[in-house]
Amino acid sequence: MSTAAEQARAWLAQDPDPVTRSELEELLAAADDGDSAAAADLDDRFAGRLAFGTAGLRGRLGAGSNRMNRVLVAQAAAGFAAYLLERAGDDVPTVVVGYDGRRNSDVFARDSAELFAGAGLRAILLPRLLPTPVLAFAVREFGADAGVMVTASHNPPDDNGYKVYLGGADEGSQIVSPADAEIAAHIQRVADEHDVTRLPRSVGYEVAGESVVDAYVAATAAVAPAPASAEGLSWVYTAMHGVGWETFSRIVDAAGYPAPIPVTAQIDPDGAFPTVAFPNPEEPGAMDLAFEAARDAGADLIIANDPDADRLAVAIPDQAADGGWRRLTGNQIGLLLGWRAAREAAERGEVDGRSLACSLVSSPGLAEIAAHYGLDFRATLTGFKWISRAPGIVFGFEEALGYLVNPATVRDKDGISAAIAMLGMAAEARGRGATVADLLDELGATFGHFASDQISVRVEDVSQISDIMAALRAQHPTSIGDVAVDRVDDLLAGGGDLPSGDVVRIWLTDGSRLIVRPSGTEPKLKLYIDVRGDSSADADARLAATADGARALLDALG
Repeated sequence: MSTAAEQARAWLAQDPDPVTRSELEELLAAADDGDSAAAADLDDRFAGRLAFGTAGLRGRLGAGSNRMNRVLVAQAAAGFAAYLLERAGDDVPTVVVGYDGRRNSDVFARDSAELFAGAGLRAILLPRLLPTPVLAFAVREFGADAGVMVTASHNPPDDNGYKVYLGGADEGSQIVSPADAEIAAHIQRVADEHDVTRLPRSVGYEVAGESVVDAYVAATAAVAPAPASAEGLSWVYTAMHGVGWETFSRIVDAAGYPAPIPVTAQIDPDGAFPTVAFPNPEEPGAMDLAFEAARDAGADLIIANDPDADRLAVAIPDQAADGGWRRLTGNQIGLLLGWRAAREAAERGEVDGRSLACSLVSSPGLAEIAAHYGLDFRATLTGFKWISRAPGIVFGFEEALGYLVNPATVRDKDGISAAIAMLGMAAEARGRGATVADLLDELGATFGHFASDQISVRVEDVSQISDIMAALRAQHPTSIGDVAVDRVDDLLAGGGDLPSGDVVRIWLTDGSRLIVRPSGTEPKLKLYIDVRGDSSADADARLAATADGARALLDALG
């Protein structure tokens, strides 16, 4: 096996990027001079390949096969083109490419478009940096065979990624198995057999006109046109240094809502994300500037998107919260939006064969809402690649701030259409003198008071996670705290209506639920807790007691 230094020199021979070439040359020189840190860095960069999976590619920018860079993206584009050509037979596949405001997103997107065109595909590049939901929309709007979005969503600033969608029967959803393995095999062949500088390229790709953005704006504004009671609604918006604002502002205007108070320091795209340590509205501190703006304005609510605008965060005034504002959980937003979708489906008389869907680890309250309105309910594995494929879906969500509210046009999470739907709910409540907090109370009174929590255990050695999962399967707990275990579902083998996955679901006799699974992206074990109480206070008390019992279980297993 070649050394990391030998692999690095071979990499340099095909790297078209002067930045990563210089980076690698400096590392090689330092390693040759005996710098152990430089040698360790080289080893890490060439320890393997950044894996292509159902989430596409995602990783830190830099030179090397274990980083995101122009060589890796060229191999991915050429491999994906080969997959699409093989799938298309005698037809010419069409692929749409979009990109956000992260560092190198535009470069990776143009490289991809040139390589797709050079391989004989019809390649369409979106006209400028745009939200991920616009790319998902464009795949269907153009009747394309596939789409690629260059984004790392809410990852750290030094990351970028390559998200892949399929058209046709997949209706613009993200890829699922076995497509991921088939695409990965093509990419590996390209990496093994080709110098990327010799791959055919063409500037004969198309650049989409503004009409595709106009169509997305019109379709999304129609999700929730502003009622008369929207007048006077005061709200704050942050784009989290991402690409959401330009598109979202047009939709807000087209739908008839008053303009928000913008968090000006975060409103424009900036791949350095200068005001946040981590550009994810779930992270502590990420929404502090929005809270400050809302306090100053006496606003009714806060709307936030993540950097590629496929996620939505909402915050409301709460005098009991530190700083007077409280960010709603993903489950709370999901249940509110699911309630809205189910009610509207029932009013249209469109419930037969239609469903609400959420990931297994999201609130079971959505099943109650579905049953109340006569809709089917589908629980899926985590990820919108699964949620979007639920038969007859009218709404889907996952607790990590992802919501699918407009499946007729976007088969992926869409933080912009979800934001419009939330503005509609807030405005309608305002028309009868209520707030979003009142809507949450009404939700609990109608469907039950649900509360959720999550415990994450980070490990140094990923084998610890498999050891804990094996121990849990070998000896199921008989109780969690003072509450007996009713039954345990092991989803490893699937079966019945359960999807297959490395997940253990524990049901307690009081109706509470614990789900244990490895993280799909980090060296973490995750435990999700859901309870239902007779009141909001009762649910909070049950949640605290169950969380204490869950921590004791993890201590015993680990």
